[in-house]
Amino acid sequence: MIRYSCDLCKRDLDPKSDLRYAVKIEVHAAVDPQALEACDDDRDHLQEIHESLESMDDLQGDPMEEDGCRKLCFDLCAGCAKKFLKDPLGCETVKVFDFSKN
Repeated sequence: MIRYSCDLCKRDLDPKSDLRYAVKIEVHAAVDPQALEACDDDRDHLQEIHESLESMDDLQGDPMEEDGCRKLCFDLCAGCAKKFLKDPLGCETVKVFDFSKN
C-alpha cells in the first residue's frame, strides 16, 4: 500500500478521507526565439557539439542539473495547497521577518 504525506507539514494523508494535491514544477532555461534567429550561421556546429560532449565527460553528477533543467513533484494536503496557491514563490513569507536596523 502506498502511503502519502504532505511535503510541507509532514502530515500523513489518508487516501480514503484526505484530498492530496500534486504540485509539479519544471525549471529550465528560457530561450528567446528572436535570439535564435540572430545566431551566427558561420559557426562550426559539429565542433560545438564535440566540445559540449567533452565538457560533459568532465562533469560530476547529473548533466541535466548542470544546465538548469529540473523537474520537481510535491504532495500537499488541502491546507498547504491553499497556502501554496496564495503565495507560490514564498514572497510573502519572506516579508514576515522584519529585522531591526541596529
